[in-house]
Amino acid sequence: MRRFSSVWVALLGVAVGVLTVLTIQRLGENRRRLQTEYSDWRKLNLILRSIDENYVDSVDRKKLTDAAVTAALGQLDPHSVYMPPTVLEEAETELAANFEGIGIQFNVPNDTAIVLEVIPGGPSEKIGLQPGDRILQVDDQVIAGVKYPQDSMVRRMKGPAGTKVRVLVGRDGAQVPFDITRGKIPMHSVDAAFMVNDTTAYLRLSKFSRTTSQEVSDAASSLLAQGMKKLILDLRDNTGGFFDQALLLGNMFLPRGALIVYMEGRQRSRDSYRADGRGILRDVALSVLIDEGSASSSEILAGAIQDNDRGTIVGRRSFGKGLVQEPVYFSDGSGIRLTVARFYTPSGRCIQKPYSGDGEYNYDILKRYRDGEMLAADSIKVDQSNAYRTVGGRIVYGGGGIIPDVFVPVDTTHVSRFYQECSRRATPMRFASDWFDGHRAELQAISDYDALLRYLDASALERHFLAFAAAKDGLRPESSGVWASERPYLMTQVRALVGRYSRLGDNAFYHLYLAIDDGFAAALKQ
Repeated sequence: MRRFSSVWVALLGVAVGVLTVLTIQRLGENRRRLQTEYSDWRKLNLILRSIDENYVDSVDRKKLTDAAVTAALGQLDPHSVYMPPTVLEEAETELAANFEGIGIQFNVPNDTAIVLEVIPGGPSEKIGLQPGDRILQVDDQVIAGVKYPQDSMVRRMKGPAGTKVRVLVGRDGAQVPFDITRGKIPMHSVDAAFMVNDTTAYLRLSKFSRTTSQEVSDAASSLLAQGMKKLILDLRDNTGGFFDQALLLGNMFLPRGALIVYMEGRQRSRDSYRADGRGILRDVALSVLIDEGSASSSEILAGAIQDNDRGTIVGRRSFGKGLVQEPVYFSDGSGIRLTVARFYTPSGRCIQKPYSGDGEYNYDILKRYRDGEMLAADSIKVDQSNAYRTVGGRIVYGGGGIIPDVFVPVDTTHVSRFYQECSRRATPMRFASDWFDGHRAELQAISDYDALLRYLDASALERHFLAFAAAKDGLRPESSGVWASERPYLMTQVRALVGRYSRLGDNAFYHLYLAIDDGFAAALKQ
């Protein structure tokens, strides 16, 4: 029996050895194959197929594919991105359609919804929500810190116009409740357009949507009829949008044959775009307001105006987004935005700021604050070797973004506790909403700016606002001296926010708010 058992043990050992050798040989074949095809794109397919066929547990093909695509695009540049079906649908409709809800965009990086953008003119902006707010609760449902599904968050906040929702947000350690009436979310791009005096007009553009050129054309025709000789075009915080709309707007201002922009890439030959000389604003004096939030199409337009010496650029250095994305759509509803070229201003400057893949790109604006660039023009880091000339021979610099002709620093003068706490708690916005609730009929009857001024002057808003701040938030000015210095700024905000509830809407808000807008004041002097 011992002999018989020994034979079987030996045979078993041989079998195991053979299997081991075969396995090693197979691994060796696979290794040689991967080495041979390392630079071939098929390697990715081989890896995914190997996982699918051999991995110890079942795998979610969709999740794994999305992760692989996202990781691959993440090695390219900050703006080449993969979008799953739901994200792509939202991106496609954002600039092209209207929808109903509270009017915010948010992300959920750490189990808490953080407001990224408050859509201008929407219900949330009017009530006082701000970018950076943490959404803690919607009606009676806690949604923060409980792994609440993001699509469920969206469904809770969306809803038919006219319905109400209560949102509790966290802001700088405080919890602030907002009662929001859902509405049609306006997707227009011209937020405001009006005459500021007999010959000067102001036009604020929030984005470059499908209707931007038509909206600007309509507004411009009305302003020209009112005697406009000079236009202050406000592109601050305009993150861009459709490229063709930037071209159409550039065409409105520039003479025939003037270069607006050109693009070029490794697989894309140079493509130049020039004005046809038929624009309705060619003879209007122009100042363009930009800041660190002005990006992409905003920078194309500002660069075209600056390089053609067509107007004065006022504000702070723009964001620096000059990469051209081309969409690729897949049959499952997903898609990618792939960078295929770079934008260049007429003088040859590349708009895109540097990126290295080390994560610093996302903190560039913070770095500008740290370096003092937001407070002093001399702190802007300019590469003297990266100089270009405008049509008129002026020197302008490349290296990322559009550097303004006239610098306007960030206003950091308001540091009183009362002012900061009112801002943190959105007290002026909440007061304006409360005032509207009690004076709806009066405000909705006002459609004339002079009539609005008379109404605001006669309403004793200052007394009511101070009483509201004390009763609702326990806030009072530290002294009469502090209030005397902060009063013009806070009460201008209050008047502008109340005025927005009139039939004049954002035209009233911006017209009133310009009184404390340093950028506008600088542009008006040009």
